[in-house]
Amino acid sequence: MDKIIAYCGLTCTDCEAYLATQANDRAALERVAAKWREEFHAPNITIEYVICDGCLPDNGRLGGHCLECEIRACGLARGVANCAHCDDYACDKLEGFFGFVPTARATLGAIRQGLVP
Repeated sequence: MDKIIAYCGLTCTDCEAYLATQANDRAALERVAAKWREEFHAPNITIEYVICDGCLPDNGRLGGHCLECEIRACGLARGVANCAHCDDYACDKLEGFFGFVPTARATLGAIRQGLVP
């Protein structure tokens, strides 16, 4: 399976919600929802919220956060494959996100290095 890299640098194909969705495993989706309710202090997270085929356009079902993600909305508006391809790479939105997920910075940084001639 090819990796799906989200606009923000998360690897969708490694995400527990993505994996449970692809396996059509309702019990795993409920475990993800329960974990995220606790982890993110968000009691309204449901199975439907975590069902996700990856956040890129035309991938299918979007997880609940994908629909409200400012980074994704920006990437879509700019028409980039992910933020590594953006002229404004490492903007304030992305830098704030990197504080929570440093691995996303490493992923996008590696992609960006590959773009530089």
